[in-house]
Amino acid sequence: MSRDQRTASEPIVYLTAPDVRALLDIDALRGMLARALVALSDGTTSVPARVSANAPRGLVAAMPGYVPDIALELKAVTVFPGNHGTELPSHQGVIVMFDEHTGAPTAIMDAASITAIRTAVTASLAGDLLARRDATTLAIIGAGVQGHAHLDAFADRRAWREIRIASRNGAHAAALAARTPLGRVASFEDATRGADVVCLCTDASGPVIDARWLAPGAHVSSVGFHGELPIEAVDNGTVFVEWRGAATFAPPAGAAELQGVDAARLTEIGEVITGRHPGRQSPGELTVYKSTGHAVEDAAAARLVLDAAIASETGLRLPR
Repeated sequence: MSRDQRTASEPIVYLTAPDVRALLDIDALRGMLARALVALSDGTTSVPARVSANAPRGLVAAMPGYVPDIALELKAVTVFPGNHGTELPSHQGVIVMFDEHTGAPTAIMDAASITAIRTAVTASLAGDLLARRDATTLAIIGAGVQGHAHLDAFADRRAWREIRIASRNGAHAAALAARTPLGRVASFEDATRGADVVCLCTDASGPVIDARWLAPGAHVSSVGFHGELPIEAVDNGTVFVEWRGAATFAPPAGAAELQGVDAARLTEIGEVITGRHPGRQSPGELTVYKSTGHAVEDAAAARLVLDAAIASETGLRLPR
């Protein structure tokens, strides 16, 4: 019997955003994400490319995925950029989990909190693998949901001496910088120049930094959806992705910055984890991690959340 396959009469577990945030352990998530990304690169998963339908002010996307011995799940998520500055987040949705043997739904949980956390933790996992071991300066560009999630995910990954925060909104930058004694508010250029690790976490529709600001040997991470990463960084760096489909599929499945890039130039993070690719090969190499978000990451996070919810009897139980 699988972890999900309890009995036919078992209720469906319903988990809110506060439930998810309380249950999802970042350290455990790193290990589960590594398993899922290796499975993706090994070809043992079943994950079609993300599909979406456009509405006048946003879109709704569907992300089904199956990772053996982790989860069978479907994420339905909306992206409405106009929600910035309102009570509603730009990303909203739900994840539905199913028993992989019977197809019975087992859980419904908030997707926005999982998306925020797993995106940042995957970026930090890539940073663990690719940033120089002597990195001491972290720059976070963008002080919204992902800026905060990146600070949480990256804070203990190196012996940082300085964490620079840049944002179009000065108050947001100050609030994020105030969360750490190492933080200070900086301009986009000041934050980037000389930084060992640069995390781009914006919803900008074009490059937010100049590639000439990047120091030799820097590691750049980009999780933005619309094209925040300068193409010169892609051209001059060694590029790492969750999946090579980031270049071969058009957005929203693929990455705007990787359209037209030869997929053979890209290395999957799962290949670095297994040692099939060495990752960074010299101290002066520019490494670039470009995220599109992937259903295997949702599956990894949702698995941990559901297991923790069952163990702690957290959440509502809905009748079938």
